[in-house]
Amino acid sequence: MPPLIQVLRIENETDRQLALAVMRAIYRDEKNWVQADEKLVAAAEITDPAISWFVVTSAGRPAGVLRVLYEPPLDLYETYGLRFINPDLDLEALLRLGRIAEIGRFAVLPEHRRSVLVAVALMRAAARETVVRGFHHYITDVFEGEKHSPYDFHTRVMGFRLIATHDTGELNCPNRRLTMLLDLRTAYHRLRREKSWAFRYLTEGWEPWLHDAMKAPAETMAESLPGENVPAAAHHAATP
Repeated sequence: MPPLIQVLRIENETDRQLALAVMRAIYRDEKNWVQADEKLVAAAEITDPAISWFVVTSAGRPAGVLRVLYEPPLDLYETYGLRFINPDLDLEALLRLGRIAEIGRFAVLPEHRRSVLVAVALMRAAARETVVRGFHHYITDVFEGEKHSPYDFHTRVMGFRLIATHDTGELNCPNRRLTMLLDLRTAYHRLRREKSWAFRYLTEGWEPWLHDAMKAPAETMAESLPGENVPAAAHHAATP
């Protein structure tokens, strides 16, 4: 019988310690991307209304984490020197898409990486809250060439599209960053049309009004974002 999987929205120091157990194991010890606890899971972020952290436990033990940053300062990406794949897309065009949330700090402990249960549980909790709060796009960075990759999950299950690359960021990693975008409404319609298990799982327990919110027309820009010619090394990428 599979272990019990539960998701918590981190709201206090006890929950933060669960998230830190995962982040220390992966971001500090395994990857050496960042060392200080305050850089791993800042205490102030737990009570910040613009930030949500989620942690998955398996049989009562922490197994994975994820952070959502609502209305991120997209001008920060300008300092990274983004190189857009589509020459018609730029930072101002991204801002015109509307309410964008940054999803990242996606980390799953090694013993849970062979199954998608932890990753999908994190995405289900994050996606529901994101829709409730009226956001309809996710932006994220993944590291090109990283061994343990959420890239396939992001692209094949969720439908993220590569929109840009850049060489620098906040974490201590020399790998190039791949910036990806997801229109949640486009993902909703695709997964529903395919009668995907992911659709049933991700929307389990949704109230009718949440489904109605996803039935609004998807942004045409997201439909036309490039999805081909993805660098081969991108298939081994990790989320910053």
